[in-house]
Amino acid sequence: MSKPKVYIDGQAGTTGLQIYERLQVREDIDLLVIDADKRKDAAARRECLNEADLTILCLPDEAAREAVALIQNDRTRVIDCSTAHRTAEGWTYGLPELWKHREKIVSAKRVANPGCYATGAIVLLRPLIRAGFLGADYPVAIHALSGYTGGGNKAIGQYEAEDRPAELSSPRHYALGLSHKHIPEIMAQTGLHRKPIFCPIICDHPQGMVVAVPLFLSWMGGVDQRLLRSCYQRYYEGERLVDLAPETVPESGFLGSNTFAGRDDLEIVLQGNEEQAVALARFDNLGKGASGAAVQNMNLMLGFEETKGLNL
Repeated sequence: MSKPKVYIDGQAGTTGLQIYERLQVREDIDLLVIDADKRKDAAARRECLNEADLTILCLPDEAAREAVALIQNDRTRVIDCSTAHRTAEGWTYGLPELWKHREKIVSAKRVANPGCYATGAIVLLRPLIRAGFLGADYPVAIHALSGYTGGGNKAIGQYEAEDRPAELSSPRHYALGLSHKHIPEIMAQTGLHRKPIFCPIICDHPQGMVVAVPLFLSWMGGVDQRLLRSCYQRYYEGERLVDLAPETVPESGFLGSNTFAGRDDLEIVLQGNEEQAVALARFDNLGKGASGAAVQNMNLMLGFEETKGLNL
């Protein structure tokens, strides 16, 4: 039986490079590689896109739409890592741990890889909303810290430059207009009707992130931390890439945003007191938040073991 052909369009970017590093050692796929001087050649790209059984797009939004338009057959399947198709009709959202999404991904022709921040927020919020612990109009606030690789090659160049400005050594809030591009997919996949306040922070470390959702238990109909833990345990029971941390507070009293760097799984941490709680998701923005998630989706779509080639 011939091996499936996989093409990464946008291999030179941050996400594409990490996917390539994961796939180049695989012996169960035929990885199509385009010459460096033809990566922007439409004819060469069209040939690879149409030869592939599965293409992974690691491109800016408009370029991703153009790449899909270059596919001239009904055989090539697509995973898009851009924002372009995450709420688009006809595309399956690529977060397998969500209810019934795994089955949809297995048979999908078009899969939208989730955003990194969105992954953490959706993993935390969707179980609580489905259980009725949070209403669709609950005033959600999301705080998140990410390594600078989440900003792509431009941010990496700025943070790793020898003459970088001193301000880059400090965590920096951004998207202060409160219209971050991940908000539509967060609302679509959680069922929120009220737009959440999302406050992201970029930090001076390459990889890793923490997404945090504070909760007022008194606004949740008498829900306590025991019920919250039980909700997460039931929802993610049996999952290998999403786990619930023990109840104990981290020994240091701190939760680092880079502690899961280099890993492709995600851990939910639940802390607080009798009146308030905070649900946190820690993972690698380039792992479960991007490249690792794309490989997980590829494995499902091509019939491989789901976690093959992932770092756990």
